[in-house]
Amino acid sequence: MMGEPKEKKARSCLAFKNSKYQEVGFTQKVKTWKNLKQIISSQKSTGEIAYASIDAPDATKPAKKYSDLSGLPAPYVDPKTKLRYADSDEYQRIQHLSNDTVIGFLLLRRAAQ
Repeated sequence: MMGEPKEKKARSCLAFKNSKYQEVGFTQKVKTWKNLKQIISSQKSTGEIAYASIDAPDATKPAKKYSDLSGLPAPYVDPKTKLRYADSDEYQRIQHLSNDTVIGFLLLRRAAQ
């Protein structure tokens, strides 16, 4: 490499080491920042609105069901009272509840008829 001409050395130089790399025609684009008000007004003019609403999309997972008595995850529902329960002990307690108490539990869960 000592006896090579300077021109050949410049060709073997990598692009990121070349000091004239920017001058060859590559320029950096200047990013402009917009605040939320500018984004919303530009979207209203195009008809597409993405930031105006904070509502979440519909859930893809089904809602978890919890026991009306204990608050534990409840895989079972009493067919007579429509109360949810987690185990057999809770089921026995549900069978001994009065109608007013059952309606009270259903009202708490917003499931009363």
